[in-house]
Amino acid sequence: MNKKESEENIWEIIGFIKVSSSRYKTIKSLSGNDYKMPSEIAKETNLRPTQVSSALNDLKSKKLVICLNENAKKGRLYKTTKLGLKILEILK
Repeated sequence: MNKKESEENIWEIIGFIKVSSSRYKTIKSLSGNDYKMPSEIAKETNLRPTQVSSALNDLKSKKLVICLNENAKKGRLYKTTKLGLKILEILK
């Protein structure tokens, strides 16, 4: 991927995030090197747990967040990836 394609991809991702307030609030909640459970994100952002879960799945599909303990049934922890942190820098 060349620099132009990479830049276009970043703007595509930013549009993907900004079009959904739940995605935007969710990724903002995970800014920095924090890792959080969906319930913590829901409390912090005033979103319903189902909204947070959907937003996390969307963000995960774009490789913006990762689940640190994917096999856990409860208490899953999420954190932003390097790409997610780069996007957050632009969104500031």
